[in-house]
Amino acid sequence: MTLLFTILLIISSALVVLLVLLHKGRGGGLSDMFGGGVSSSLGGSSVAERNLDRLTIGIGVIWFACVIALGLLLAYQN
Repeated sequence: MTLLFTILLIISSALVVLLVLLHKGRGGGLSDMFGGGVSSSLGGSSVAERNLDRLTIGIGVIWFACVIALGLLLAYQN
């Protein structure tokens, strides 16, 4: 069971990193320091951006659940 959660944690970790890197910069952060704040922001976000947000949050919840499950499994392992 521990092996299953470990593999799931590794996969979800890689997916979270990939999905966060796919997000468009919102400005006001490090991207502005290096000239990334040139793009104009329109009032709303696109459907693709909202779906990317939902997918990122979903994978993040899976990652968090794996961390908690692994912690509990390793804490109560005999």
